[in-house]
Amino acid sequence: MRLGITGHRGLPEHAEKLVRAALRREVERHQPEDLVGVSCLADGPDAWFAQMVLDHGGRLEAVVPASLYRDGLPEWHYATYDALLDRAADVHRTGLAESDSQAHMAGSEILVGLVDELIAVWDGQPARGYGGTADVVAYAERTGVPSRVVWPEGATRD
Repeated sequence: MRLGITGHRGLPEHAEKLVRAALRREVERHQPEDLVGVSCLADGPDAWFAQMVLDHGGRLEAVVPASLYRDGLPEWHYATYDALLDRAADVHRTGLAESDSQAHMAGSEILVGLVDELIAVWDGQPARGYGGTADVVAYAERTGVPSRVVWPEGATRD
């Protein structure tokens, strides 16, 4: 099973705990030898999911939306991003340079095209900018890739 991840970044601490537990349950539904997780490795759900896939014994594939993508992530996340990228069995790139909303959506489109199912850490609200979680879920829907929304009861977003 090839699972992709998309989700809101910058979740408050209480939501992070709830989302991490829900993501762990999603990952553990699959046998390690059958699990391939696909992620853009951003801070938040992307990285949490990627690490859980690896910890579960699954295989990780990364999608890099732009050559300058890492530079657009929080500096405190660089070490995690680098470690996960180093452990990725395959890395897929858009070929774009600037890490902007166009590149993020292009990366998400590649990710959706690689997976059997998309896990969406999504509050159900419209995207706050082009390429946000709602846009990725809508793209998956248009292309026939099933999505499973993970938004635990009690989770909120700033």
